[in-house]
Amino acid sequence: MGITDLAVTSEGDTYSGSEVKIVRNHYAQLRADLQRKASKGTRSSRRRCRELLKRLSGKEHRFQKWVNHVISKNMVQRAKETKSAIALEDLSGIRQTSNRRIKSLHTWAFYQLREFVEYKALAAGVPVILVEPAYTSKTCHQCHHVGERKGKEFSCPSCGWSGDADFNGAKNIADLGAVVNQPGGQGLFCLTEAEKVPGLQKAPPL
Repeated sequence: MGITDLAVTSEGDTYSGSEVKIVRNHYAQLRADLQRKASKGTRSSRRRCRELLKRLSGKEHRFQKWVNHVISKNMVQRAKETKSAIALEDLSGIRQTSNRRIKSLHTWAFYQLREFVEYKALAAGVPVILVEPAYTSKTCHQCHHVGERKGKEFSCPSCGWSGDADFNGAKNIADLGAVVNQPGGQGLFCLTEAEKVPGLQKAPPL
C-alpha cells in the first residue's frame, strides 16, 4: 500500500490513487474558498460556510470509503480464489518512525483501507500476516541486496533488476508473509498485544 498507488500486489495488480488525488484536490480547493469567504463574511455567512464545510467533509469521506471498499473486496476475492494469504506492512509503530514515506501514510483513509482488507479477509477465512516494513522498499526482491529507490522507481546495482518500487516492495512483503506457510513457519512469527486476533499473524523482519 502506498501513496501514488493506493495498493500494489505481488501479482502486479495496481490500484492507482490518481482519481482519489484529483477528488481530494478538488475538495481542498473548495474548503480553501469557503474558509476565505468565512473570514471576510458576516456571522450568518460564516455559519453557512461551516455547514458547507461539514457537508464537503462528509462527501469526501464517503467517496474514499467507497474506493477502499472496492479495493479491499477485490484483493480479498483474489486471495480467496487463489487460496492465498494476504501480507500487509505492520505499521503499528508508525508514530515513532522517522521515515517520511511511512509517516505520510498515517491518515484515516489509509488505515480504513487496511481495516477493510483485514476484516473482509478474516470474514472470508483468508489469513492476514503482518510484516515488518523495514527495508522492504529498499531490498531487491530478486537477489535480496539493498538497492536504490527514487520515487516510484527501484533499481538494484547488484543484479541489475529495475522496475516499479511498490511492486518490488510487495514482492518482498509476500516473501516474508510466505514464511509462516512453510514447514516450521509457525515458530518464526509472534503476535503482539494489539494483533492477537484470530487469523492475524506477524511475520519475522527481513
